[in-house]
Amino acid sequence: MKKFSVQLHSINDVKRFVNAACNNPFDIDIVSGRYIVDAKSIMGIFSLDLSKPIEVEIHGTDSDGESFYEEIKDFAERA
Repeated sequence: MKKFSVQLHSINDVKRFVNAACNNPFDIDIVSGRYIVDAKSIMGIFSLDLSKPIEVEIHGTDSDGESFYEEIKDFAERA
């Protein structure tokens, strides 16, 4: 499982993130505090507090995680 944080600032960011998640066959979760939401659920993501960074958990192989990260790296939190 690969984990990293993202920040989604706008509705278009959420749409692009969900589209990228939906294009992958493995499970992707978003964790915000005590809430866990399916990253392929646009309504689920909008139910979270998006003013703070959210954690992404990819349930797949390391290469799955790397390929998904490359798709959404624009939203990744700068370390």
